[in-house]
Amino acid sequence: MKSAVETLDPTRVRLTVEVPFAELEPSLDTAYKRIAEQVTVPGFRKGKVPPRVIDQRIGRGAVLEEAINSALPELYGQAIQEAKLEVVGRPEVEVTEFADGEQLKFTAEVDVRPEFDLPDYKGVEVEVEDVEVTDEDVDEQVEALRKRFGTLTGVERAVQDGDFVTVDLIATIDGEELEDGTATGVSYEVGSNSMVDGLDEAIIGKSAGETAQFVSTLVGGSHAGEQADIKVTIGAVKARELPELDDEFAQLASEFDTLEELRADIRGRLERAKKFEQGAQARDKVLENVLAKVEVPLPAKAVEAEIAWRNEQLDEQIQRAGMTREGFLKLQDQDADAFAADLDKQVREGMKAQFVLDRLADKEELSVNQAELTQHLIRRASGSGLTPDQFAKQVVDSGQVPALVGEVRRGKALQLILENAQIKDASGNTVDLSELDAPALGEGPDAFGRELGDEHYGHDHA
Repeated sequence: MKSAVETLDPTRVRLTVEVPFAELEPSLDTAYKRIAEQVTVPGFRKGKVPPRVIDQRIGRGAVLEEAINSALPELYGQAIQEAKLEVVGRPEVEVTEFADGEQLKFTAEVDVRPEFDLPDYKGVEVEVEDVEVTDEDVDEQVEALRKRFGTLTGVERAVQDGDFVTVDLIATIDGEELEDGTATGVSYEVGSNSMVDGLDEAIIGKSAGETAQFVSTLVGGSHAGEQADIKVTIGAVKARELPELDDEFAQLASEFDTLEELRADIRGRLERAKKFEQGAQARDKVLENVLAKVEVPLPAKAVEAEIAWRNEQLDEQIQRAGMTREGFLKLQDQDADAFAADLDKQVREGMKAQFVLDRLADKEELSVNQAELTQHLIRRASGSGLTPDQFAKQVVDSGQVPALVGEVRRGKALQLILENAQIKDASGNTVDLSELDAPALGEGPDAFGRELGDEHYGHDHA
């Protein structure tokens, strides 16, 4: 087999591959065996039908097509290895020349990783917000904890802010009741704004058994994003009685003996949370700084494929929520063009980050050991709703282990950039991120998109 590479643009090439017929003989033998196991011919046991009989009954052409389709993926893979290409996504394969007994010639157009000079990532300077926990922050957390230990008591009075009520809701549009716009016996905390806008204003001042009507924008269902007339009927009204803020409450709600100890623990937890937020801000700013230093040409087909994939995922989520794309966009206060522009920007930024971090990982020869991969797998499993064993099986069965390794390598590359950066808070103090969870901080949010590797294409290109 021989192959040649033609560069179409900085991120796309065309492979031209020529394969002598003799090299297709193993695939041809396999094709005869596969077909022999699938056909039934009188006088022959299944799987024992001779090639000459298959040629007579099925046709030599069908055997050749089966052989080529089964051989193409391996031939393509061999060609990109010989050419030392780092391909991205699926190739567009076309058989340009083939006859029985003659050479096979095919072309494969495919995106490749772009060439670019890695920017200097050492000494990047960024400023982040101060870590500050106020007494008001602590009070807010204490009050939330206090509410969790409150008790509900029925009251014979009009609804007030902070009450818990039971309501029935009926939504109509142009006088027609919506099939998915009815709710009965729903418990609602007045003032939480956890249902439709306007509900609080409609029921405050009303008593059990009374009704009210208001207009609001639906946030779910098949008419999400549309305005509807809503009728609400109030059932039970309950007030929440809160425990006194004293040492006895601290003992009830925590392992601490005094309220002072409880508040100190809450302050410490808030400081750690804000420290991690500060670290995440530093991570994002440092990466943004590095990416701004380099221009990276992006493979157009890969960008299109990633945008299409994300749209498919979003549509599935919208459908599961019983919504429409139009309703979703209304809730986001965006039109289709603005949403598409934002998605395009996110994909391009994520892909650029992936290329830069991969290149840095290659330059610094960063590797991934089993412990690091396992730790990352456990962290990913926790966000998937699966157990680590279930998630690991899913990853292995779908052939996504290399993708997981790539995620860890990029995380380590990003962590390396962070370690070499100069980070200060708004007050001018040097920020030390060493106390944070380095792997989690390095991996960051799911901002880099899917793994951009060599995807296996199907068997239908001949």
